[in-house]
Amino acid sequence: MKISVIGAGGWGTTLAILLYYNGHNVTLWEFDPEYAELISRTRCNDTFLPGIKIPEEIMITNSLSAACEKQQMIVLAVPSQFMRKVIQKIKLLDISDTILVSVSKGIETGTLMTISQIIKDEMPELPEKYIAVISGPSHAEEVSRKIPTTVVAASYDAFTCQEVQVAFSTSYFRVYSSSDIYGVELGGSLKNVIAIGAGIIDGAGFGDNTKAAIMTRGVAELSRLGTALGTDPRTFTGLSGMGDLIVTCGSKHSRNRYVGEQIGKGLKLSEILKSMKMVAEGVETCRAVHQLSQKYNIELPIASAVYSILFEDKDPIKATFELMTREIKSEY
Repeated sequence: MKISVIGAGGWGTTLAILLYYNGHNVTLWEFDPEYAELISRTRCNDTFLPGIKIPEEIMITNSLSAACEKQQMIVLAVPSQFMRKVIQKIKLLDISDTILVSVSKGIETGTLMTISQIIKDEMPELPEKYIAVISGPSHAEEVSRKIPTTVVAASYDAFTCQEVQVAFSTSYFRVYSSSDIYGVELGGSLKNVIAIGAGIIDGAGFGDNTKAAIMTRGVAELSRLGTALGTDPRTFTGLSGMGDLIVTCGSKHSRNRYVGEQIGKGLKLSEILKSMKMVAEGVETCRAVHQLSQKYNIELPIASAVYSILFEDKDPIKATFELMTREIKSEY
């Protein structure tokens, strides 16, 4: 297949390489023309994926038209808060009969839309069968080194889902299927917020018991939000829910856990974000999740506590105390 990956961050670069070695004709788009020229010349993306060689046969470009037109599949790998602007440009190009696959994990602030919803909002004439997403526990640092990984692909259309599975599946990258596209996106988004909370626990010096509690009750919040918004609750016990939550809360590679850890150690959010090269999707998604919980009157105590710590300067110790001393209730 002719496949383009839009976004040359660590994840986009990793998937471009994976798709190339899976036999596809791959183009990788980078928004910064100077950086596009650098990685095209050196065949290395040292800022986002150090130590991994990019095959010469992968075309690297700063031109969206060169990347997107007449492709069979476009993989959208830019951060969620920039996705709408990119889609607004892509929709003006010749992308008829092209499958759009989002691999970003976030909810747009303001609109509270997931990526598939942004695509439908910007391209209402696009048949739903051309929209798919991939999510799950999949750090680029590990996938790029061919460490066995499993993810889930979701689409409104079973044939499209199968096409995505076949395009991405390798001996080290196993792709399951789902029809719950919105649930898969919500799981991949909200788990980043819970991961910030897990990082706060690490930074503040709490223990394994505390972290296990926030992860377990985090799954409950994923399911509660998803069920209220009409998704399949089973999705949140799967790869895009529990699976992604486990890896993001515990991994040294997790940007969201890192942000939380630094806050738990006493640093301010603004200085943490300024020092980072990569985007921690959970920060802006936390705003969106807070808005969703208020709009639909959904109780999300952990997500609300993370919001108050990030944006209202609440002390993490006090926030934890308030979580622990809430009204006693049944687990289910």
